[in-house]
Amino acid sequence: PSGLSLYFEDGHDDLDDFGFDDYGSECDGIRITAFLDAGQDNLTPLGRLEKYAFSENVFNRQIVARGLLDVLREFSDNENDFISVMETVVRMSEDAEPTVRAELMEQVPNIAMFLHENRPNFPAAFSRYLVPIVVRYLTDPNNQVRKTSQAALLVLLEQGLICKADMEGKICPVLLELTEPSSDDDYKIEAVAIMCKLVTMLNKDTVELLLLLRFCELCSDARLFQVRKVCAANFGEFCSIVGQDATEKLLMPKFFDLCSDSLWGIRKACAECFMVVSNCTSPEVRRTKLSPLFINLISDQSRWVRQAAFQSLGRFISTFANPSSTGVRFQEDETLHGITKSTENTVVSYLSNTSKKFSDTVIKPSQASEDPNHSRVPSSVKSHTTDGKLGQPDSLTTTQDQQTGDFFDSFHYWRPLLPDISQDLELLQGEGKDEVQRQEMVKEEETVPDLDSEGPATSSQIQKVLECLQPHLDDPDVQAQVQVLSAALKAAQLESHSDDTDQDVLVSENSRFLYKISFNTFIKVTLISVLHIPHVSHFSLSSFLPSFLQNVIPQQLLDQYLSMTDPVRAQTVDTEIAKHCAFSLPGVALTLGRQNWHCLKDTYETLATDVQWKVRRTLAFSIHELAVILGDQLTAADLVPIFNGFLKDLDEVRIGVLKHLYDFLKLLHVEKRREYLYQLQEFMVTDNSRNWRFRYELAEQLILIIDLYSHYDVYDYLRQIALSLCSDKVSDVRWISYKLVVEILQKLYSCGAHDLSLNFINELVVRFCHCPKWVGRQAFAFICQAIVEEDCMPMDQFAQHLLPCLLSLSSDPVPNVRVLVAKALRHSVLEKPYFNEPGSAYSDELEEALSELRMDKDRDVRFFATLDPNRNVLDTAALI
Repeated sequence: PSGLSLYFEDGHDDLDDFGFDDYGSECDGIRITAFLDAGQDNLTPLGRLEKYAFSENVFNRQIVARGLLDVLREFSDNENDFISVMETVVRMSEDAEPTVRAELMEQVPNIAMFLHENRPNFPAAFSRYLVPIVVRYLTDPNNQVRKTSQAALLVLLEQGLICKADMEGKICPVLLELTEPSSDDDYKIEAVAIMCKLVTMLNKDTVELLLLLRFCELCSDARLFQVRKVCAANFGEFCSIVGQDATEKLLMPKFFDLCSDSLWGIRKACAECFMVVSNCTSPEVRRTKLSPLFINLISDQSRWVRQAAFQSLGRFISTFANPSSTGVRFQEDETLHGITKSTENTVVSYLSNTSKKFSDTVIKPSQASEDPNHSRVPSSVKSHTTDGKLGQPDSLTTTQDQQTGDFFDSFHYWRPLLPDISQDLELLQGEGKDEVQRQEMVKEEETVPDLDSEGPATSSQIQKVLECLQPHLDDPDVQAQVQVLSAALKAAQLESHSDDTDQDVLVSENSRFLYKISFNTFIKVTLISVLHIPHVSHFSLSSFLPSFLQNVIPQQLLDQYLSMTDPVRAQTVDTEIAKHCAFSLPGVALTLGRQNWHCLKDTYETLATDVQWKVRRTLAFSIHELAVILGDQLTAADLVPIFNGFLKDLDEVRIGVLKHLYDFLKLLHVEKRREYLYQLQEFMVTDNSRNWRFRYELAEQLILIIDLYSHYDVYDYLRQIALSLCSDKVSDVRWISYKLVVEILQKLYSCGAHDLSLNFINELVVRFCHCPKWVGRQAFAFICQAIVEEDCMPMDQFAQHLLPCLLSLSSDPVPNVRVLVAKALRHSVLEKPYFNEPGSAYSDELEEALSELRMDKDRDVRFFATLDPNRNVLDTAALI
């Protein structure tokens, strides 16, 4: 209306008497660009824009700033008018009123997007007119204007609307100026935050050239802790951009300073970004420098720092992962897959570099089965030498005959390969007693036992070493060694009491070579000496193999991670620390590799029985990934019992198992997999009957699981579940269940089970086509359409067994049923050559049925009966 222009007159007019403020919320409905309409002033639209943009009335100027995007749309067709509007915008940006400047800046991202989409010369216009405004407002004295410009700048950067030249030549210089030591505190804090967000959108060269050194200076800002805190929170982004060399040379010293800052908030921020920083360093720096630093954060005096450190512990440990040793890797779709040639390590590979001779001798399977004192070794284990290093077993599969009569024991699968000493027994039989006497003489002569002497260490030797280490227990490394030696002492004592005979334990020259090593290596080898214990099969490897027999990650990190299940941690650190432990456990397991699963097994079992259902739920959602990491043998032994427990847990836990049921079952052997056929029915029962999404997920998983079982199993077990789901009260569950029924029928036909297929078809006809409820009859029409579209069965079989029933529903009294029948016939059946070819035996029946449907009294039925199949229409799933 022409009267609206009155409200944009200058302040000396009647505007002062009844301004926009009098209208309140009704003002939102007024077209902002109404002031451009022709009025009594005889001005052109550009003239009116000029008048109101620089009116003495502040509210007029605010309205113009708020409507700049619409103004540009009005004048975008004419180049001269467009330039005039942009020049007006530049002049308005110098308005003395902060609210006008803030309104204008809020519109800049929208204007930039409009120009980018509609103007061919967008980069030049944007760089010339708008970028200088954004940059100038970063130093605006008004806080609201600065905040608005910062938000606008980030939006422009995220959308990629600012060119590299403007970032390097206009934005970065302003940020560097604002972060000078002499800069105002508020400006500096804001500029640092922008710079840290800007760095993720710049390339490496630009960051190193312009921002890296200034960032290092800001990390050491002694006056403003807010600056250091922002730097600590964004430290990982800088490391990711500049790469390993710059991180280790320039950033690492600053990171050490921030991790020891006097303010706990800064140390907490460092703990939160530790994983990202670790990813940007070399393995040596990660192990020797970052690990001790992280241990300090875990032991911090502040509970908040400890909490953040424990939450990041699992992620930090995952940075030590090496695909060549874990045996699995991530695909592009972020799923785990096993490496074709597994590089699984055994405990003996820990010492592979100490002896080339040892790699040439492996205990033979026949000897392992004959000697009762040795644990069984899989027959498929073979040894090969490559470049002088110990070869790894190509397979760790245990044959069925070897497992007969034995319960599972991790010792059977993860024991080190033993040297073949059968040929040396006779030669060394006479030398055994002399060897023992010589060792006893050496023991009497030395106060501290010589650990480089030949033969396995005895109890007295280990005891003396423990006594010598007592004064040095303050050293963490010594503590770890004492723990190892204590376990070895226990094993040696068991050895001395296990057999009363005087037969000496003899070792071959190759096995003796293992003990001619340094003190540290002796500690690692000590436990291997228990493998020479007679009747060692009485012991489980997991019972005396210490969790620290691994060299993948620093031992202190692993110890701290394992302590996360300690109830004391929940009281002193975080009540949800067990949940964080469960969340990161697959990553830690992947890092350690399946050969070190014994380090985590007890912890995993503890988490699986945690009283908090959220902890168990976390494990349930990731158990399939852990199964990929561990392999089929460890999965069957250690994960299947826990998996079975989750199946009987709360619905909140069961849903985690159900969502990845197919992923887990496909990793099991066929026999073990079939055991779950009897338990699938249990998923139909939930704690809350209204939890329909649970049943929906079950139907989705069953569609995938069909491929894992034979057609007999599918018919005997999955068929009944599918038919039950088809009768669900919730339409979404029925909808997905109809697809499941189609998949089952396709499975039966693809396997040649024609008798079972025919029985299933007859059951579908009775259950759905003759159903007294219209929903069932409608479902039959949909199932028939899906069968035809998916080619689940030969068309002649479809025409013989299903088509007559489908045609009978064309006269169903319920329109919703006829709609689906019309769509099935017109869009699916008649599209098949078997039915639309000239001379088809069913063409007349089909055309007759469609003719009736085209004249149906319901317009939806007529629509689908006459619609061109190539047209895209709304899905009729909502009708089911």
